[in-house]
Amino acid sequence: MAKRSKKYQQVAALVNSEGEYTLEEACDLVKKTTTTTFDASVDIDIRLGVDPRHADQMVRGTVSLPHGTGKDIRVLALVNESKQDEAREAGADHVGLDDYIAKIEEGWAEIDVIIATPDVMGKLGKLGRFLGPRGLMPNPKSGTVTMEVAKAVQTVKAGQIDFRVDKAGILHTTIGKVSFNADQIKENAEAFLSTVMRLKPSSSKGIYVKSVFMSSTMGPSIPISRTAVTSLN
Repeated sequence: MAKRSKKYQQVAALVNSEGEYTLEEACDLVKKTTTTTFDASVDIDIRLGVDPRHADQMVRGTVSLPHGTGKDIRVLALVNESKQDEAREAGADHVGLDDYIAKIEEGWAEIDVIIATPDVMGKLGKLGRFLGPRGLMPNPKSGTVTMEVAKAVQTVKAGQIDFRVDKAGILHTTIGKVSFNADQIKENAEAFLSTVMRLKPSSSKGIYVKSVFMSSTMGPSIPISRTAVTSLN
């Protein structure tokens, strides 16, 4: 096991790993336990009592964070010419179709979100092996396949995040930066967690939320009370 730095050990001592914190306490603590010199991300990890191998237990959704993510989201709009001006005016960083499809096939991936219209999805099928593993494939369920291109671009730029449970039943997402104040982190966390609660599959039996942790980049994990999360439903 790699040896932790003295600075990490000092901040880790502030966290009772055997206890549980309220959401408010965790948001204060995540700022105090940051060791990086850059503006670290604030992450939440949730272990859910679902089996994602069954389609009816897949937990996937989107949420618009009240204070955004603190990151400049790079958006590519893959649309026909009739929609390209709309995408540019809405703030898309890259706009095109065949030219960008070719770039992606060559390995280009300097983007965070791709928005496409339904009429071009046939062309994007061959990009599945490039975009799928990176979580970049447009999907109607996440609002990234739509004819309302301008609205989709603006929503993503404003701080909408897309999340999906992995095969181990874990949800991981970034909800902001440590430069946010504690109230902003808390409001973003509440928006995300309440959305997860609303998405509980009807076929899921037993405990839905098994554990929740908050952490900053390279910082210690802070256990959050399950009650603090389930009460957001």
